[in-house]
Amino acid sequence: MWHTSDTTPPSALADLLGRTRARVLLHLDEPRSTTDLARRLALSPGTVSQHLGVLNRAGLVSRARYGHTVLYLRSRLGDQLVA
Repeated sequence: MWHTSDTTPPSALADLLGRTRARVLLHLDEPRSTTDLARRLALSPGTVSQHLGVLNRAGLVSRARYGHTVLYLRSRLGDQLVA
């Protein structure tokens, strides 16, 4: 695959989405919470939440509530974009 273990986004994906949103999208290969993403990306939960909101509105991620936790995962469209 073209992405590295540190999930540095390819330049075209970063140009399209912005580097931070591209990194968030790349990390959503499995369900993750806002807090987990914030820790992995060294960002504040509020920043991650804003990016997830944009990605969700664009149809690139889906979300599901499990108790008090909301988990995010790349949608089929998001998977196609990073492929």
